[in-house]
Amino acid sequence: MPNLSRRRFLLTAAGSAAGAVWLSACGSRQSTSQAPATSSGDGPEVSGATLGFIALTDASPLIIAKEKGFFEKHGMPDVKVVKQTSWAGTRDNLELGSDRGGIDGAHILTPMPYLLTTGSITKSQKPLPMYILARLNVSGQGLSLSNEFLAEKVTIKDPKIKAIADRKKASGKLLKAAVTFPGGTHDLWMRYWLSANGVNPVTDADLVVVPPAQMVANMQTGTMDTFCVGEPWNQRLVNQKLGYTAAQTGELWDKHPEKAFSLRADWVDKHPKATKAMLMAVQEAQIWCDDPANLDEMCEIVAKDRYIKAAVADIKPRLAGEVDYGDGRVVQNSPYKMLFWESNASFPYKSHDLWFLTEDIRWGYLPQDTDTKALIDKVNRSDLWRDAAKTIGQEKAIPASDSRGKETFFDGVVFDPEDPKAYLAGLTFKALK
Repeated sequence: MPNLSRRRFLLTAAGSAAGAVWLSACGSRQSTSQAPATSSGDGPEVSGATLGFIALTDASPLIIAKEKGFFEKHGMPDVKVVKQTSWAGTRDNLELGSDRGGIDGAHILTPMPYLLTTGSITKSQKPLPMYILARLNVSGQGLSLSNEFLAEKVTIKDPKIKAIADRKKASGKLLKAAVTFPGGTHDLWMRYWLSANGVNPVTDADLVVVPPAQMVANMQTGTMDTFCVGEPWNQRLVNQKLGYTAAQTGELWDKHPEKAFSLRADWVDKHPKATKAMLMAVQEAQIWCDDPANLDEMCEIVAKDRYIKAAVADIKPRLAGEVDYGDGRVVQNSPYKMLFWESNASFPYKSHDLWFLTEDIRWGYLPQDTDTKALIDKVNRSDLWRDAAKTIGQEKAIPASDSRGKETFFDGVVFDPEDPKAYLAGLTFKALK
């Protein structure tokens, strides 16, 4: 599989495997083998846990759960919310666990708990079982380019991105595209966007790994041409007039899943009541974050140095749906703004996890014979989400199914979770043979 170094990873084609790529569609019903692990009565087994986060606005639910007392409300006053320097650092600290100075859970790129569970990305090369308890947000990321390409004013569906890539390649260089972690959401958004516009990310682009908070600085020094990252870093790029946003990722896939709230499986199994308490706190924080009346306070809180360490002017506009792309386009009330609770943003649909696994197979991060259904049923604890939501009085927010159904991308491609093999077979560019 691709090299997982911090700064750079090779985009080599995965070797061909015997037989077809066997992908299992996720079921629409909750796994009967995973009964809710929580019950009413006694309080949490412990009063705290250590949770990691990256300096991004989609970490807001964890930050708000701490700052506004939701963890304390549910009997977990000693929860620590600790900034991580990179997604690689999050990975390493999850592998350590809090007993060894690491963390118990995190605000995390949705594919990472799967890559950890399979052992694909652990330093020990051993599986680290993880559970996904909730989605933290949908949408709210960006695909940005440097000012070198401002004249082209590239958009979501645009032949000019291929013209730029071809021009770079003819000069002896490849289009330098930065993402935040191999096999993570931003890597997959970047690859999908390039591929759908005729740019093969394996042969016509040079993908490098850069931590979110370092994206703008790297663009300023001219070490990259384009990047995909969460906010507020796309907005900061525009505010500092160092580049522009080609597209919000919601334009690529409307209300797409993004970050997850995930815990080590051994921690959850040992502390089921504490897990439920934290999950309820996060759900209530997500509801709070989506209330427009709380936007100003939320921005002031998350802007603090111990959290995002950014100006409110970098954070607030896009959370409010006010998008200055930096190329002359300005949109008010964008339908692609980040959501934390509305539109079932918090529910961890298994069909969405299946898309991430299918794409990670597409690009060689997971074996072609991965039993996706078994892996999803092992990692995705939508049963715990339902139990927690019911307890806080949010029965109406509980979807009827673990599948959101067919998903349509900006290029017209449809992902049917009942037939991921057909989706994969129809894609032009892929690393596997």
